[in-house]
Amino acid sequence: KRGSFAGGPAVEGFDYRSILGQCCENPVGYVQIPVGVAGPLLLDGEEYMVPMATTEGCLVASTNRGFKAIYASGGAESVLFNDSMTRAPIVRFHSVVRAAQLKFFVENPLNFDALAVVFNMSSRFAKLEKIRCAIAGRNLYLRFSCSTGDAMGMNMISKGVQCVIEFLQNEFPDMEVVGISGNFCSDKKAAAVNWIEGRGKSVTCEAVIKEELVRKVLKTDVDSLVKLNVNKNLVGSAMAGALGGFNAHASNIVSAVFIATGQDPAQNIESSHCITLMEADGNDLHISVTMPSIEVGTVGGGTQLASQSACLNLLGVKGAGKDSPGLNSRQLARIVAGAVLAGELSLMSAIASGQLVKSHMKYNRSNPDVANLASVKHR
Repeated sequence: KRGSFAGGPAVEGFDYRSILGQCCENPVGYVQIPVGVAGPLLLDGEEYMVPMATTEGCLVASTNRGFKAIYASGGAESVLFNDSMTRAPIVRFHSVVRAAQLKFFVENPLNFDALAVVFNMSSRFAKLEKIRCAIAGRNLYLRFSCSTGDAMGMNMISKGVQCVIEFLQNEFPDMEVVGISGNFCSDKKAAAVNWIEGRGKSVTCEAVIKEELVRKVLKTDVDSLVKLNVNKNLVGSAMAGALGGFNAHASNIVSAVFIATGQDPAQNIESSHCITLMEADGNDLHISVTMPSIEVGTVGGGTQLASQSACLNLLGVKGAGKDSPGLNSRQLARIVAGAVLAGELSLMSAIASGQLVKSHMKYNRSNPDVANLASVKHR
């Protein structure tokens, strides 16, 4: 019946004080999502048990199989090559000439230094790294790129951007501020600017899987995986006009880890930008994933809730990095990429070996005897 809330979300056993004023308005309960654990992930010489919140059968088991193959082959290695959150306000002038004048002003290194001082004063952790401008007629889009410590950083950077905009209005009083976000950021949308320039953490992760393990653990062979990856993840994605979607199912793993660790699940969109590459390395398989816009934090938002904090603690990345700001959030991004590597390896192997449908029928379509379960529950 429309409007009915019968059998709705769970209510008991939740600390509602932890969400009021910061995570959720008008709370009526909470939704239970099962959390599985996969691992160990052997990454950069360290072991991690990775929590995954999901309702999709096979996902945790499949990722776990990828971890097994990676571990037995000596582990994976990762490189974080960029770390900057972005926000892009849109401003407007009466002429194209004036819009261009602000672009030149902002991009002048002497003026940028002054803008950085204004921005950096807004927070202990936010540091302005660069501003990229784009003109569309009389509109000017200013894409601020900033480091944000261990926070994902959207609120932090928005505050700093607001300070800079107010400063610029003293120099350009005819500037109309249309909005603090003009979609050139680009947040929670698939966008080429994130795919090309990165947003949040940019990470690449690789492993060499021994030929024997490809056969025994993954139940396929190196040549089949390489051929499938080219024709599916590269050519097939190109035929579909994919934007950052040159992978098998990176979003699956990203979403599961995001929900478990208190990340913003909507940022799964750009965080799942990924290109998966496979090639023969002698008789073995070289596999890599490159993800330019993983947006994660280990402080603030949902990361401070009890269950999510426990998952971050399991990974050893809860809170702010003790040695340097941003250490924990960068490590979480590396772990996400490592988990995606395992997920890609296992799913592609299932497809190459013809086992995908069989596995999903086993784990995703099981029919427990509900009557028996009910009788056990009420004994």
